[in-house]
Formats: sequence, structure tokens, C-alpha cells
Amino acid sequence: MTASPRSQARSAARLAAVQALYQHQLENTPTARLLDEFHQHRLGMTDDEEDAEFADAEVDFFDDLVKGALARREEIDELLTSKLAEGWTLRRLDKTMLQILRAGAYELLARPDVPVAAAISEWVDVAKAFFDDREAKFVNGVLDAVAKSVR
Repeated sequence: MTASPRSQARSAARLAAVQALYQHQLENTPTARLLDEFHQHRLGMTDDEEDAEFADAEVDFFDDLVKGALARREEIDELLTSKLAEGWTLRRLDKTMLQILRAGAYELLARPDVPVAAAISEWVDVAKAFFDDREAKFVNGVLDAVAKSVR
């Protein structure tokens, strides 16, 4: 069974949102400029090496994930911190991992239109794009704990 075009567009939006949030953390790019840069140069681009076209991202969904995760970062970080094992802090997490968790937590907090299981599964898939299964399971565990406290 292949994913629907909308599902693929949302998956692409999630992946791009992680990249945008990562760039924001590194460079502190203002949100409006960051979104514009992704709209103009990143979303729906082709990969010249493989000559494959990336799925067009659902732009409104991408914008909501990025703007929402940034606007609610303090709330999200407190929520994530409460779900980490004792002795762990957000600072100990890989920067990409942190952005995956922030965006995933935002989606669980603010997007009741997306079923919990679907959202968590999608963020686990995003984690697999960057990490091994061990880290993907970590994302699953943290976001599952987040979902149980916010939904």
C-alpha cells in the first residue's frame, strides 16, 4: 500500500520542519526569513545526485510545525524534560534529535486533527532518516509519554 499524496506531503513537511528548526537553532534565523528561505529554496526541490524529486511538502503544515514549535518552545521544552529519564537534560540530546522531539511534541499538543498513533509513527520515521533504530525507539518512547499527558 502506497502513501497518499497528502500523507507524503505531510511527511516531507515534517522532515523539512526538523531541518528548519535545526537551522534556526544554529543560526537564530528570524522565523519569517527562515520560512521564506524554505519556501523558495528547499520545499519540493530535486536531489541532483539521485535525480529524484522529493515529495512536495504541505507548506501550511510545514509553516505550522515550525512557527508553533518556535512560539511554544519553552512550554514544549518543559514537557519534554519531564518525559526524559532522570539525570537527562535537553542539552544532552543531539541537536537534530531535539528538533524532532520539539516538532513532534508540538504536533501532539496543537494538532488534534492528526491521530496520535499516526503522528508518533511519522516522527519515528523522521528519526530513522537521521538515526538508527535505537534513537527511533527513543523518539517513540518520549512522544508516547508526551501524547499520554496532552491528549
